[in-house]
Amino acid sequence: MPQLSLHGPFGSLTVSEEDEGLVALDWGWGGDQQQTDLLRRAREQLHAYFDRELREFDLPLAPQGSAFQRAAWRAFGSVAFGSTCTCLELGSRCGIDPRALGRARSLNPLPILIPSHRLVGPRRPRAFIPEGTADTARFLIDLERNP
Repeated sequence: MPQLSLHGPFGSLTVSEEDEGLVALDWGWGGDQQQTDLLRRAREQLHAYFDRELREFDLPLAPQGSAFQRAAWRAFGSVAFGSTCTCLELGSRCGIDPRALGRARSLNPLPILIPSHRLVGPRRPRAFIPEGTADTARFLIDLERNP
């Protein structure tokens, strides 16, 4: 599976491609680097996002998961750039059980590209992002709110 790594503002990230779609964004430097056109575009768009020059990714995403998980991940994309909401709010809007949204959030294979960091806790502004930390999620929220 072709992978390409990049340096992000909070460490190394690796994007992976399969069948001309992005399937994973992982923390850390990948061992098998291959520069495909799609992976170069993903790296360029991630850099532009981190530099506050890009608000919306234009990349073919192909996350592996159940039909429900893919529907939940699409729902995450409905939370506007620079905004946040709780799983309860998003679930009410989309007709999806909030607990199930939370479980799908923890399995998001393409964090940042599928913006699970925009989902925050109900009592305090604690965002979640797979593999990263709450600080990483807060960084991304701040990045989007202060263009």
